Amino acid sequence: MSLPRHRRRWLGRLLVTAIVLVAVAGILGSAALYFDVAGSRGRLARLATRVELFLNPPPDRPIDADVLITPRPSTAPSATPTLAPGQTPPPTPEPTPAPVRAPVDVNLLTKPNDSFITEIDHEWCAVAATQMVLAMHGKAPLTEAFQATLEGRIDEWESRRDSRNGGWGPTAMTLALAAYGVPGYEVRAYETRQDALGDAARALESTRAPVILVAWRGAHAWVMTGFRADADPLVFDDAKVTGTYILDPWYPRDSSIWGQSDPPGTFQDQAEMRRNYLPWQRPEGQYPARDGLFLAVVPTEPLTP
Repeated sequence: MSLPRHRRRWLGRLLVTAIVLVAVAGILGSAALYFDVAGSRGRLARLATRVELFLNPPPDRPIDADVLITPRPSTAPSATPTLAPGQTPPPTPEPTPAPVRAPVDVNLLTKPNDSFITEIDHEWCAVAATQMVLAMHGKAPLTEAFQATLEGRIDEWESRRDSRNGGWGPTAMTLALAAYGVPGYEVRAYETRQDALGDAARALESTRAPVILVAWRGAHAWVMTGFRADADPLVFDDAKVTGTYILDPWYPRDSSIWGQSDPPGTFQDQAEMRRNYLPWQRPEGQYPARDGLFLAVVPTEPLTP
């Protein structure tokens, strides 16, 4: 996942700063004017990031493969057993009443503000999302001090295969969760948005644990705490999820690309899911197992409290 890198290796940053200062000092006056007028801060930041990646690249640790989830097959009617000559057919069982198809509204939280914390740095969405999931499992406080501590441990979990930029990717979130006593989360990939939401809804309803949706083409993390659907997805394979309840670590910020963030627990309808929950596509390079797929970090074990 290419959530922006925020590693704390002071030596690497010191080297980067020195090299950037030397490079800037050697630029001609006209180029310096160009930098000053046309956004020097952004250009120099990108230059510093590229130099830091060159001098101090993320480790190429192996990671678990993302689990590709295919659409669930429709339930086929049972075949009539073939009887041998003279064999008596079994008694016909009493018909099981068909389940009633009705809309469902599932939400793990009654007071979403109590389970929310914003990302204290504008690049720490994955850190805050992981922290909120840990808190819902009773494994972490919702404090800025803990968030800073959690972010500071990224060197233990990052891998170039998870994020070519280094820092927090989807797999890093699963490793951080396990490190703090919440095992069983796995990175899953889906060919369609509805497949992703359907599987996320089934996992959430069966485990009563939150899901992390990888939004904004892989640049952001949302905590999904509930959903609405036209039928119970645990009963009906073709149930359609019509929206999700979300804790957005970006709140209360505004984005020039994605717009104003929503308060904790906002129901994101289909239009908002189409706008925000998009297939993985990162500018820093290719991810053959993820490109063009929808990603989610999904629980496989029940909520721990």
